[in-house]
Parts: sequence; structure tokens; C-alpha cells
Amino acid sequence: MKLEFLQRKFWAATRQDLDCFVIDNNGFILISKRSHETGRFLGEVDGAVMTQLLSMGVFSQVTMYDYQAMCKPSSHHHSAAQPLVSPMSAFLTATRWLLQELVLFLLEWSVWGSWYDRGAEAKSVFHHSHKQKKQDQLQPCDTEYPVFVYQPAIREANGIIECGPCQKVFVVQQIPNSNLLLLVTDPTCDCSIFPPVLQEATEVKYNASVKCDRMRSQKLRRRPDSCHAFHPEENAQDCGGASDTSASLPLLLLPLCVWGLLPHLLR
Repeated sequence: MKLEFLQRKFWAATRQDLDCFVIDNNGFILISKRSHETGRFLGEVDGAVMTQLLSMGVFSQVTMYDYQAMCKPSSHHHSAAQPLVSPMSAFLTATRWLLQELVLFLLEWSVWGSWYDRGAEAKSVFHHSHKQKKQDQLQPCDTEYPVFVYQPAIREANGIIECGPCQKVFVVQQIPNSNLLLLVTDPTCDCSIFPPVLQEATEVKYNASVKCDRMRSQKLRRRPDSCHAFHPEENAQDCGGASDTSASLPLLLLPLCVWGLLPHLLR
């Protein structure tokens, strides 16, 4: 059964002066009068009703963990001053900057001869990757996030939410032989004073001892006993394009020129 057909039948059988939702057992909206709400979490759309359903025990909150998340590194500097840099670190940073500028110069003036088109493409990729590296430097981390689960022991519930000058009435009932719920609310009362219930992930901060235990509990990966580098149905001609590349003399001499010029530049 298609969702559009189910929506038409649903709205034909319900009153249009009420807000009616069909949600699943995790609180996500399957059918709503407003199409942009389909697929969203009920707590984002109506935080007041979701808060009341949690307090009544219709839904329970479960904490889930993501052990393969990526987070922004936190800064450990408590002042606006730059940290001290060793002379060797400053030298390596300057050398890296010179190499990057030299590569950009070579790409800009297309000194790689027959690699002109590839040079333009490489230049755009270099600019994009360099910009992305500055914008989002992420590191592996563990995160936790809430998940809301329907308690099937409660098949029907209703309540009244005090929203300042008005009251919001709602009724929720389990749809037989499914994991779906029918939720009916009064749209005339504005309950925006209640904050939304979100499912945002937060980074888990470990202390030194817990972090060590966490690392010990991780299973080490074991290499396979044999290597499968070939398949009889694979056509090697369809893979890669490294055979079409040719060596470039300026590119091969570039490291030698850089290291030869550095002592003269640093005098």
C-alpha cells in the first residue's frame, strides 16, 4: 500500500478541524496534515505533546551510543594568545607553506605540459580540499543520543496540557496489528512555551581511567588468512587509469630544487 493512498483514506475518515498524526513506535511522523512534517520526529514538531507522553509513560527514553562518530576537536587554550612554537615546528610550517605555494604556482601557469587539463582539475581539487581541511577538522569520538520507544502495555491514553492561557487536549491510541499510533491533538491552543524534544548527539567525555578501559575493551582487528586480490570475472582494463600517466621532468626535479634553494633562502 502506497503512502499517498493511505493518507487519502486517512483524511477521508478523520475530522479536518483537528490535528491528526500517525506515528511509529519511535515517535516519527508517518502521516500529517502538513506534508513537510512527514518523516520528522514528533518532539521536534510538538514538544508539549511529546513531553506529556514521556511523563505518562507512553514513551520511554533510551540512550544509544555511536562509537564511530566524528567530532570537532576541542580547544584547550584558555587565552587569546598563541601557544609557543618550537623553532623546528616553525621551520616545518614555513617549508610546508612554501611547497604549497610552489605547487599552486606550477598549477596556475600550467608548466606540466601535456598535463594542462589534469593540472586545472588538480588545482580545483587542491583548493577545495585545502578549504575543507580548514573548515571542518574532525576527529574520531564517541557520542550518545536519545531514542524514544513506545511502551505497548499502554494502548490508549489522553491528557490535558496547561499552556498558559489555554489548554491543549490530546488522545493517543495504538493501531491494532501494527507498530503505529494514532495521535489527535487540538490545534487551537498554542503550546510553544514548551521547548522541542530533540535527538541531538553529544560527545562522551572520558576521564583517563575510563578511556584506558574503553581502549582495552575494543577488539583488535585480525588480518584475513589469505589475500583475494583477483577475481576471474573481473576485467582489469576497466579499473584505474594509472597506466595512461607519464613522468614529468619538472615534477621529478621539484623536490631537488626546493631542498637546494632552502639553505640559500635561510641565510
